[in-house]
Amino acid sequence: MKYYIVDDDKNIVRILTSIIEENGEAEVVGSSYEGETAFHEILLSKPDIVLADLLMPVMDGTTLVKRLKPLMPNLCFIMISQVLDHDLRAEAYEAGIEFFIGKPINKIEVRNVVLKVAERIEMEQTLNHIKRLFKNETQTIQKEEQDILKIKHILGMLGMLGEKGTNDILTICIYLLANNKSVSECEDNEIQSLIGDSPQMVKQRIRRAIKGGLTNIASLGIEDYSNEFFQTHAGVLFDFASVRAEMDALSRNASTGGKISVNKFFEGLLLMCSKDE
Repeated sequence: MKYYIVDDDKNIVRILTSIIEENGEAEVVGSSYEGETAFHEILLSKPDIVLADLLMPVMDGTTLVKRLKPLMPNLCFIMISQVLDHDLRAEAYEAGIEFFIGKPINKIEVRNVVLKVAERIEMEQTLNHIKRLFKNETQTIQKEEQDILKIKHILGMLGMLGEKGTNDILTICIYLLANNKSVSECEDNEIQSLIGDSPQMVKQRIRRAIKGGLTNIASLGIEDYSNEFFQTHAGVLFDFASVRAEMDALSRNASTGGKISVNKFFEGLLLMCSKDE
């Protein structure tokens, strides 16, 4: 915790500094003897906790709190005063202070109050950190689910769902997205670890599945060359010359057709996932 102390009594500033820094677990990053100077220095030093005297010349403690709270809403204030007036204390609490410490200064009271405020700040920081982690994790999970749905939709439109090679493609795509890798960076031992079969068998299944997708999208192009799915996906997932060769082969009942590129197919799928709906 970082502390700032403002009090028009130099002895009070010295005593509070000594108490706060006694165990070496906290630091007083600044101090002043009147509110106006404190206001500017606090904005610059960004402490966690401010100990402020209630009654000071130029700017009193409550006014200081009122001016700083809108600018630094997470800043915590402890008020120091020998004033027992109920209305003045109520105004200070309404302004946003956490506790009052009475004068003359009692070392045990200061330690207890400072510890309570520091513990509350640490608890809030921990909870906020957990919330951010949970939010990020939730967003990551949602993004992964959306990516899987996009890939399944594309593979379904290609008529590839249900084939074992297609399941391999989906598994590898999920792995690549989670690890921010391209397919060319995926080693054989990673494929074997992911799927269990030998990399050669996996690659054969994937090539057969992609070849089936090429044949299906070429058939779609023959039926309706202006088809939206054909126009937006054929050149992204396959080399267009291969799509044209496959279309020619299907039209002429030829035994050979277009060639496939496994890397291009995967890169195309991953590219589709990176685009917004």
